Amino acid sequence: MISLRSTMMILGSIAFQSVAFAEEPVSFRREVMAVLSRSGCNAGACHGNLNGKGGFKLTLRGEDPAIDIDTITREVFGRRVDVCNPAESLLLRKASGGSHHEGSVRFSTDSREYDILSRWIRAGCPDDSPTLPALKSLRVTPTQKILSDSENEVKIAVEARFADGSVRDVSGLATYDTSNVGIASIGTDGKATRLQFGEVLVLVRYMHMQSPVSLAFLPPQPDFVWKNQPTDNEIDRLLYAQWKSLQLTPSALSDDSIFFRRLFLDTLGILPSADEVSAFLADRSPDKRNRAIALVLERPEFSDYWAQKWADLLHNEEKSLDRKGVRVFHQWIRNAIDSRMPLNEFARQIVAGRGSSYSSPPANFYRAIREPYERSEAVAQIFLGVRLSCAKCHNHPFDRWTQTDYHEFASFFVQLDYRILENKRRDALDKHEFVGEQIVLIDRDKQMLHPRTGRPSVPRFLDSAVGVPPDGPDRLTRLADWVARPDNPFFARAQVNRIWYHLMGRGLVEPNDDFRVSNPPMNAPLLDWLTREFVDREFDLRHLVGTILRSRAWQLSSRPGRPKGEDETHFSHAIVQTLEAEQLLDGFSSVLDVPLKFGGYPEGMRSGRLPAPQQQARRSGKGPSPESFLRVFGKPERLMNCDCERTEDTGLMQAFQLINGDTLQSMLTAPDNRIGTMIRSGRTNSQMIENLWMSALSRHPTPTEAAKLDAFVSRSPDRRKAMEDVVWGLLNSKEFLLRR
Repeated sequence: MISLRSTMMILGSIAFQSVAFAEEPVSFRREVMAVLSRSGCNAGACHGNLNGKGGFKLTLRGEDPAIDIDTITREVFGRRVDVCNPAESLLLRKASGGSHHEGSVRFSTDSREYDILSRWIRAGCPDDSPTLPALKSLRVTPTQKILSDSENEVKIAVEARFADGSVRDVSGLATYDTSNVGIASIGTDGKATRLQFGEVLVLVRYMHMQSPVSLAFLPPQPDFVWKNQPTDNEIDRLLYAQWKSLQLTPSALSDDSIFFRRLFLDTLGILPSADEVSAFLADRSPDKRNRAIALVLERPEFSDYWAQKWADLLHNEEKSLDRKGVRVFHQWIRNAIDSRMPLNEFARQIVAGRGSSYSSPPANFYRAIREPYERSEAVAQIFLGVRLSCAKCHNHPFDRWTQTDYHEFASFFVQLDYRILENKRRDALDKHEFVGEQIVLIDRDKQMLHPRTGRPSVPRFLDSAVGVPPDGPDRLTRLADWVARPDNPFFARAQVNRIWYHLMGRGLVEPNDDFRVSNPPMNAPLLDWLTREFVDREFDLRHLVGTILRSRAWQLSSRPGRPKGEDETHFSHAIVQTLEAEQLLDGFSSVLDVPLKFGGYPEGMRSGRLPAPQQQARRSGKGPSPESFLRVFGKPERLMNCDCERTEDTGLMQAFQLINGDTLQSMLTAPDNRIGTMIRSGRTNSQMIENLWMSALSRHPTPTEAAKLDAFVSRSPDRRKAMEDVVWGLLNSKEFLLRR
């Protein structure tokens, strides 16, 4: 019996035999699939949709050509392809405007795309030979280019190299996607034309490979002159080179008060005391900034602050872990940072964690995340900077990860199991709540089936072509050892970028945990250098933080170097940020000298040291509480795998809390707060204002501020009430609420 495909090829050969000798055969995978991709036919908004469009479904972005050719050629004499009369094929008529098409016209009848599809249909819609050499690499030039105001366009050339060594120019077959369509338009031949000044990323795709191209169209700056800057370390040298090429004028250094306040907030999560500020500002030694950096790195609050950041990522929350589990896990995280545990060893112990959730704290990570796919996505995102979730149902549209990669990585976690020793949940209907000890263990008999093949998935590291053999240590131990290896291609880069993000306000790769082909680093040489430094220093968190803090880049002012400086991505000036929820509440507490009170914890516990948001406080919703204040100002519930769960968005609820909220009002009116203590001690108005400004803003009040506020308090019939008004205005000021 003659197959369907053979029948079509015979018919096509008969119809085309008069001209077949004059044309090269069309490759389905190299050309037809490229046309479908560059025309958007297999995009998610069109026939690549999960359910297809108009009864026609292609695999997303052509991830499976074998399925697509079968879909297209399913009907020999159907309307979709007509081998006897290719021009009547719906595949051509709809795309070229000959028939109504909701996707509009994709190409004209005299285009190369039309010619490729027409010749392929006329030839009988043949598939490629199984021996067709595979695509091995894609060479795109340029990979980055800066164009002056007189340069309006640049040609992107794309070469495909195949397994047999052949090289082919595929510039006219590649797909070009831009990150910002308003900056540049990309022609079908790969020519990028400026629409307005700015930066744009072009993602070049051909077959299953993709490569990014960074373009910057610079506006005219006839008065730009690069002034050589002091180079304090390699960070500055690498950033200066980029600023110079982009004609960016860096800001001046921040003044001492801003530097000192920023130093405490970024490394300790607290405000410096008035005495600490006074001593620093009075110090005239040239190395006082470096000495201040060295001192804060050794303070216990450093461990508190960075433990909070890791607890946010590691799902340390009461609903899944219970109060005791939260406490032991948080204490373990803090002790690891305090004892200078190398960050790769820290990760290794968490990824390999098992045992009692009370006596083996790292096991709590898997107690909170109980499903294999969720575990794999969490580990990949937190420790490797890779977001795998898009590859669960189809190949990742913007990265190299396939469905097979996803399921084989997830199979590392399928053997995790639990023994629940007790569960005294408060809500009998909530199956996600656990109160009691659990044992996290390994069941080596459990397997994960691949959803397509139905066969057991063999676990495989993301950078490996071969699976992990079944003999030897268990899967989880092998994965943990791989994550912690100094030559792991993902771990160090991801952690360096996260630390940079926390100190600088945005990552070199942004979002900071989304490393992918289509999201290259803002400054690749800088990220490479920081990664090498981190590995060479044995994954020392304090060393890396100190290295960044000592750079001029971190110490720059937030005021742009040029009057209309618009750089928000290259760190030529400091990024202004709102205070984190814990920093704000602890700031109120320290400025007013009023201890906080959290249920179940001793009075005076700073919110930055709190092991986790309290589940019971969230349930009750009764009246004002420090917990509700933190929630309003963006403290995360710790249910996600990323720093993005902590929000800095402002809104009415925050405004109400600041203007007339019970939390701040109760602190302002507390009889024994800083205001009351200073009044009883006989401080003058000027002395009180000086102390408050140093405590809140890390600076002296200006002469104008001091004079006007002194006069305001002096003429008030109630000195105490007047001082409360002064402090209320101080704590509601932008200067206090922002990290500058």
